[in-house]
Amino acid sequence: MRVLLVYPIFPQSFWSFEKTLDLVNRKALLPPLGLITVAAILPQEWEFKLVDRNVRAVTEAEWDWADLVILSAMIVQKKDFLDQIQEAKKRGKPVAVGGPYPTALPHEARTSGADYLVLDEGEITLPMLVEALERGETHGIFRAENGEKPDVTTTPIPRFELLEKEAYDMMALQFSRGCPFQCEFCDIIVLYGRKSRTKTPAQFLAELDRLVELGFTQGIFLVDDNFIGNKRNVKLLLREMKEWMAKNDYPFRMLTEASVDLAQDQELMDLMVEANFYSVFLGIETPDEASLELTKKYQNTRDSLVDSVDKITRAGLRVMAGFIIGFDGEKTGAGDRIIRFVETTSIPVAMFSMLQALPNTALWHRLNKEGRLIDPHESANINQTTLMNFVPTRPIEEIAREYVDGFWKLYDPQAFLDRTHRYYLKIGAPRNSKSTRKRLEWKTIRALSILLWRQGVVRKTRWTFWIYLFDIMRKNPGVVELYLIMCAHFEHFYDYRKVVRQQIEFQLAEFMKKRKSAPLKKVA
Repeated sequence: MRVLLVYPIFPQSFWSFEKTLDLVNRKALLPPLGLITVAAILPQEWEFKLVDRNVRAVTEAEWDWADLVILSAMIVQKKDFLDQIQEAKKRGKPVAVGGPYPTALPHEARTSGADYLVLDEGEITLPMLVEALERGETHGIFRAENGEKPDVTTTPIPRFELLEKEAYDMMALQFSRGCPFQCEFCDIIVLYGRKSRTKTPAQFLAELDRLVELGFTQGIFLVDDNFIGNKRNVKLLLREMKEWMAKNDYPFRMLTEASVDLAQDQELMDLMVEANFYSVFLGIETPDEASLELTKKYQNTRDSLVDSVDKITRAGLRVMAGFIIGFDGEKTGAGDRIIRFVETTSIPVAMFSMLQALPNTALWHRLNKEGRLIDPHESANINQTTLMNFVPTRPIEEIAREYVDGFWKLYDPQAFLDRTHRYYLKIGAPRNSKSTRKRLEWKTIRALSILLWRQGVVRKTRWTFWIYLFDIMRKNPGVVELYLIMCAHFEHFYDYRKVVRQQIEFQLAEFMKKRKSAPLKKVA
């Protein structure tokens, strides 16, 4: 069996980083970890080819070669996902689909033209697909029974060798699935459950060994939606991982996602830094405690969020954070309160979004019951350039304008440099002397030259750029490279804030026109 694995295009988004990736001659931020894991689970006597359409197009030779086409996608990839199914069907190829989008919205997947729906987690449902193919079945829907979740200690090492190694800015690994919390708007607990299931330390270190063997040198993003969901197992991993890092001369920088209660565990933060983690993404969502309680994000109400961010920062982990506007009962000025929080904590990268009701979340079910979903049959778009998909409790135009204004202020060149400078003066420097030492390559010289030209010569903030750079070199020299990388990230945000403003203002104008002819009901 010859299997063509196809990963659809991501539209431009907060995380697409086109301008930043161009600096270092990379095509995409992260590889399709799901598809190379699928290739590892399927029979190894089969042949596999992978095409990530964020890197390049599928060739006619690859279409001709395939006996079976497999696609995986998130909701945001919907358009190209559907397009690639049609491309495969035009060529008479059987198509199997899976991943978060088909699993969350199987009714849409059924009408996509795909022959096989391989839903839920592949360790359980991919063997069902193999058995169906062996029986000669030409279609089928394969689901885990009664919400069964696989034991991820059985998950094989992903087929990293299928990737175009130099195409990606970072590599992706996974240690755990699931999250113990119950945030109303989150689809992670719907897809993967509230029990955090982890791999073994030996299993994870074997994946690191494989990356070293293949010659990967990128940083690694642990895609766990809450890395610390099972703190006991995480600490077991980190103790072994810090020894592995030292033994292997610290080949990879690590970053991941975690809940804000990380700040309550100094041992855990220290272990992460010793294992060469340098950054963590936190879902802070909002400084408004009433909104946090309403959406059942209780873990964010137990301690001061400002103090928590400061503790994590001083431990040596750069905080990135997600913020959301549009919660029920939210008071006017929520956008400004988020901006003040970001400025107070000096978080450089703050992902700001309007709330979306994702399929099958507790929020989606509540709003559907209340008749507030604008189109219950249409999948939400979790990008930052789409209006909310439900009727909020305050005027949508007020929320949208606060959102656009807030995004614009967050990524104003002067504001970004100011808070990034403040942040890198207080962050703990890397503890491993070799963790920031890399071979100086041409692409690094090229990227640095372009960055210094754009931000140190062309922009109006050029004098600020140089003053702050020399100040950090003098006061916290261990983070200079990380500070410059953060400045490089701004190349993306500088343009993306314009996209956000243009698209949201256009959609808002269209929405206002439609509302005049067919007013939406008000929410008490």
